[in-house]
Amino acid sequence: MYLRIFLLAFLTGRSTAEVIPAICRYALGMHDRTIRDEDITASSQWYESTGPQFARLQREEGDGAWCPAGLLQPEDVQYLQIHLHKLFFITLIGTQGRHARATGKEFARAYRVDYSRNGERWLSWKDHQGQQIIKGNVDEYEVVLTDLRPPIIASHIRVIPVTKVPMTVCMRVELYGCVWLDGLRSYSIPEGETYMAPGHPVAYLNDSTYDGYLEKRRLFDGLGQLTDGVLGLDDFTHSHQYRVWPGYDYVGWKNESTRNGYVEIEFQFDGPRNFTFMKVHCNNMFSKGVKIFQRAECFFKSRQQSDWEAESVGVVTVLDDKNPSSRFVIIPLQQRVGSFILCKFYFADTWMMFSEISFQSNMDIEVPTIVTLPPTTVKAATTETPILNATERKSETTFPFTISRPLDKPDEPKTSVLIGCLVAIILLLLIIIVLILWKQYIQKRLEKAPRRILEEDATVRLSFYSYTIGNNQTQIHQSNPTYERIFPLDLDYQQPTKPLRKLPELSQSAEDSACSGDYAEPDLTKSTPHQGFQNSVPHYAETDIVNLQGVTGNNMYAVPALTVDSLTKKDISVGEFPRNQLRLKEKLGEGQFGEVHLCEVEGLQDFLETSSSDCSNQPVLVAVKMLRANVTKTARNDFLKEIKIISRLKHPNIIRLLGVCVRDDPLCMITEYMENGDLNQFLSQREIRSQFTTANNIPSVSLHNLLYMSTQIAAGMKYLASLNFVHRDLATRNCLVGNSHTIKIADFGMSRNLYSGDYYRIQGRAVLPIRWMAWESILLGKFTTSSDVWAFGVTLWEMFTLCKEQPYSVLSDEQVIENTGEFFRDQGRQIFLSQTPLCPSPIFDLMMKCWNRDIKDRPTFETIHQFLIEQLDAIV
Repeated sequence: MYLRIFLLAFLTGRSTAEVIPAICRYALGMHDRTIRDEDITASSQWYESTGPQFARLQREEGDGAWCPAGLLQPEDVQYLQIHLHKLFFITLIGTQGRHARATGKEFARAYRVDYSRNGERWLSWKDHQGQQIIKGNVDEYEVVLTDLRPPIIASHIRVIPVTKVPMTVCMRVELYGCVWLDGLRSYSIPEGETYMAPGHPVAYLNDSTYDGYLEKRRLFDGLGQLTDGVLGLDDFTHSHQYRVWPGYDYVGWKNESTRNGYVEIEFQFDGPRNFTFMKVHCNNMFSKGVKIFQRAECFFKSRQQSDWEAESVGVVTVLDDKNPSSRFVIIPLQQRVGSFILCKFYFADTWMMFSEISFQSNMDIEVPTIVTLPPTTVKAATTETPILNATERKSETTFPFTISRPLDKPDEPKTSVLIGCLVAIILLLLIIIVLILWKQYIQKRLEKAPRRILEEDATVRLSFYSYTIGNNQTQIHQSNPTYERIFPLDLDYQQPTKPLRKLPELSQSAEDSACSGDYAEPDLTKSTPHQGFQNSVPHYAETDIVNLQGVTGNNMYAVPALTVDSLTKKDISVGEFPRNQLRLKEKLGEGQFGEVHLCEVEGLQDFLETSSSDCSNQPVLVAVKMLRANVTKTARNDFLKEIKIISRLKHPNIIRLLGVCVRDDPLCMITEYMENGDLNQFLSQREIRSQFTTANNIPSVSLHNLLYMSTQIAAGMKYLASLNFVHRDLATRNCLVGNSHTIKIADFGMSRNLYSGDYYRIQGRAVLPIRWMAWESILLGKFTTSSDVWAFGVTLWEMFTLCKEQPYSVLSDEQVIENTGEFFRDQGRQIFLSQTPLCPSPIFDLMMKCWNRDIKDRPTFETIHQFLIEQLDAIV
């Protein structure tokens, strides 16, 4: 059976084009200045202090924003232009008005976007319904994030404010996306056709988002739906998109409309490339006369004016008349080099339909990197994803403590070194001055806002529904009736003040089941901190639980108070590490109270007194959680408490605390970091092992590998459960992968922008991984080992999809929450995650037990671990 897969990331230096729009949402550098001042221009500016260089989201430099000159008239075209220097796949845009420390109140209520791939030919973005106008801001300070659907592939962007009446407009902007590593500048295809058949809906199979031009029924010099990252469904008459016509996701052609029985597509790239293979996502609904192509042959050339090379490469496919699922077809391109490719796809039936085409290639000529992603959007350099390659960056990141950094050119003349040192000292002094002024500014703002909630009082309450019972009926009172995504998947950003749909009313029986003596939580009044988890014990009070706040400011681990008391009375069991031996690699993430950095250290084995290693001088990658120096006393105490508790965790499948830096600010804890990064990225870059992946050296994993990694996660969770620790964010993003498929459970996935789409924000403060959470955690705020068991089932589901799909991807976040109400009522209408093609039936049966509505009926981690060991032994 074919799998719906995304293009793989190969060895460093290779490029993979196929983007995943759901995670290609990184800030491109307006806020953090990766985009330089000279790359931001404008058609006009009111004053020098409102120039384009001040149009940076959530910054208030100059007079607070970019403001075009004079009153903006309805017919005016004033623009802010951003030059990115290379092609980016842009999925999201954020806008903000001018606050200017409460002296300005200008913002753009609407705007449109123009873009260009070469800086010469400009195009206007349109949504799926052909509308150009994007809804902007409603006040001067709130950030509005809007999805660009379809996404934009461009190197130049113009943001053009729009108004219906003359008014003053000011804007701050950020772009989100990822590097367009494919290098494809345009493709040329025949015009799509209309599918009409008796008894079937009419489907319009044109390339509706193509941004080139039409001439003699052929499209030229543009990109469109074949490169938008959206894969068509099995039934081509249905679509992922909202309010579009049947056939929208596919471009299709009829056999009888062609002369030679094939469709010819020409691809133009940004330069000579060494091509490995091409992937074409095809429909195969043979019951409607649609099949994948019978064969394909491709020709190459290096220049526009050259002739096509005589020797072609191609593939003959194995047709499938049993499975109507759409699928990728891989065409090996045998390391051929060229800037242009011409492919002929031969019909196997009446119709042929494509929804996505992407290429695996190397740049034959290295192109210097000018603009790269900011450190908050960069993944570990050890992972195999070229989108987040840390070596591409020309980092100007400052780190709040001393970090030694190896010199790139140690043999420079002494004069140059001296000048460099002087420049560095001057820059450091300037940074210190800026930080001092900023701190004074923040203090003044706090003094002017006496009613602002202090951080010490801003305890995040995850139980966000209260219940009253009367007349044998339960009523819901929403204490905070709104939700807000961090990075929304809807077209418009959901403002925190905009009420969303309430959950359905719940039954009394469900409430009784969740809160009765059968509720599966540890009895802390009777057990010691190291007793195993037991079912059917009394419910414990909220005051018995200590929530450890991560650097995000959200509660991570939930730990029994007895455990905390017994552990925090002891000294920290790890040593003080010399912070000058930490060398910054990249920022993994950040949150309300601090940041998580990937660092490289030398001499770690000597520090840990591990004499068994033969390579003690080799640098080691570690994760550094750093607390900001200006946080509240409560956050500081929580951080020290977390250090003491985490230092006691000793298990081969739990990330270990290696050292601390607590003698001066900023406080840091140094933990292990695994060679292959997190499990989500590790699996998403792999296929299931087969003869094809082995023959073509494609990164892959076997069923045995998946079971082995699952067993390790269960072992780590079994250990945490024995300590009455509740993780509360178990997912593949929080599991790190080492050599030989070893797994260690971590907890900093929430702080990473890469996974912001996996979390749902509540009233602008707490964020919850609702797609991984048990129903009682969402509705009642109950986090127990049993709710971790539920999350383990979702984590298993992720692994057996190879992390190619987000859980409940067909449901919006609001629908996911509503689905928990169906679990609460228990009337058989709840939606479960379905069994994946890779998942053996015994494993799926285990998942279903983890998602049991009745908490007491879910298996313990001890049972899960033993079961997975038996399954692992069965396939050896």
